[in-house]
Amino acid sequence: MSLTVHQNNDRSNLTVETLAEDVRRAVGTFVRAVREKTDAEKSAQTEALGLLDRDGPMNIAALAQRRNVTHQTMRLVVGQLENARLVERQADPTDGRSQIFSLSAFGKAELLRGRAARASKIGDMIEKTLTADERIALKTAVGILDKLSAAAGG
Repeated sequence: MSLTVHQNNDRSNLTVETLAEDVRRAVGTFVRAVREKTDAEKSAQTEALGLLDRDGPMNIAALAQRRNVTHQTMRLVVGQLENARLVERQADPTDGRSQIFSLSAFGKAELLRGRAARASKIGDMIEKTLTADERIALKTAVGILDKLSAAAGG
């Protein structure tokens, strides 16, 4: 892939590979910095909670497949979440032998609390760091990242 893109109508060329690496690095660095500043570590538990929030109730096999971990590993993760009252277990209406898990009211509240803390930190950084023109550029960049996410199936 050696396509060339133009940046801001200037004459400098940037390869797609370089731009892709720059986006990967910048987004990763940003996410890690926000997590660190809000004590929001990424973990198997938070990943499973996020999946249940985005995709709805599912069984351990589906969670394990989506997270690309073993059934046994996901069973342990879900057990921890259940012990912490973050998820609830119900009989699977399509398979009486299976259990499905969903976010509990407490789990949803904890997830929202963490997201609000991260959004607040990001808002503080935007307010303290960016000019009005940079905020407009950031709004445009968010739309572009959303477009890339949609193209990736996310």
